[in-house]
Amino acid sequence: MQLLAVGLNHTTAPVSLREQLALAPDQLGQAVQAARGWFARIDARGGDEAAILSTCNRTEMYAASDIANPLDASAHFLADYHKLNFAELRPHLYMLPHDAAVRHAFRVASGLDSMVLGEPQILGQMKDAMRLADEAGGLGTYLHQLFQRSFSVAKEVRSTTEIGAHSVSMAAAAVRLSQRIFDKISDQNVLFIGAGEMIELCATHFAAQNPKNITIANRTMERGETLAHRFNGKAIRLAALPEQLAQFDIVISCTASSLPLIGLGLVERAIKARRHKPMFMVDLAVPRDIEPEVGRLDDVFLYTVDDLGQVVQTGLESRQAAVAQAEAIIETRVQSFMHWIDDRAMVPVIQDLQENSEAMRLFELERAKKMLARGDDVEAVLDALSKGLTAKFLHGPQQALHRAQGDERARLATLLPQLFRGRR
Repeated sequence: MQLLAVGLNHTTAPVSLREQLALAPDQLGQAVQAARGWFARIDARGGDEAAILSTCNRTEMYAASDIANPLDASAHFLADYHKLNFAELRPHLYMLPHDAAVRHAFRVASGLDSMVLGEPQILGQMKDAMRLADEAGGLGTYLHQLFQRSFSVAKEVRSTTEIGAHSVSMAAAAVRLSQRIFDKISDQNVLFIGAGEMIELCATHFAAQNPKNITIANRTMERGETLAHRFNGKAIRLAALPEQLAQFDIVISCTASSLPLIGLGLVERAIKARRHKPMFMVDLAVPRDIEPEVGRLDDVFLYTVDDLGQVVQTGLESRQAAVAQAEAIIETRVQSFMHWIDDRAMVPVIQDLQENSEAMRLFELERAKKMLARGDDVEAVLDALSKGLTAKFLHGPQQALHRAQGDERARLATLLPQLFRGRR
């Protein structure tokens, strides 16, 4: 069984490609089942495991498979499932086998592979990915252990290092960029589209700047009103955007929509109604909520999640000591996990030894019972029993030693006495 991780992230692929592989939470279960079906078509005997993590910064599949070339099979699955040309997708993929996959999972969970170094949201996203994969039947012994250990490593890294200290969040970066456009946030009307965790985080940061008003646009009014109430704002339906978009100076969007919610024509009309007063827009969604062409308009300042990623890199140098400490912790835990996997690989061998030994024992025991039943001397029976067991246990090693030649015989001659040197 081989462990692997195959995928792409913000360092290997632009948002225009990442959005084509992005999966909403309610799509992950079906994708996991499709991945297992893909492996089964290659080798019906496989007992394959699969889990998929999909965020705005990454889409990657973790798997455990005993088929030939599972890395290549996983990469082709991602291309096929998303109907992409494999040759075009392949340069953006990382394909990590065995200990490299384990190391990657530990780094992702700990926030070392994130756009915002040390950000905590990824840990919750990994836990959700594990839960959804489990519900879809994708988890087995290997991936379950991998995820559990990833969470444990992340907890250790966060509690013993300062990896998350002084980090600039995406929400804070959005505020910082908006301050380049507007002197005072307190004079601006702010619209948040969506009501998820990222929007809640952004609303918290912008609310601290005391904007003129805060509005939440969401498909579900109840959820939007709940969030708006926290910030003394109001809620509107997404359907109201065409009529109300022109009212807002700052627009932050992050939804799970598979298609853009705000098109070029809508923004053009809004800018005209605003008499070309500047509009600051941030699209944190993957796939994107705002059509990229909007950024070409003279009076619109549009930023994507990748643009904000460049802002949050500031201060990275001051955290290098924490990164080195975290990497050392992860490396130790990777070695521990690989030792566990090696032990797992020996389970069938141990089981086979135990079954053969039990068969020998039962055979000699049955022979001893027959001897006792016919009235043979007890000491003679016990002596025969012990000699019979010894002969059977030594038969295999002796035959191997006789058949071996050269270096193999020398190794066996050194190893066998150690194996059969028991307590006296």
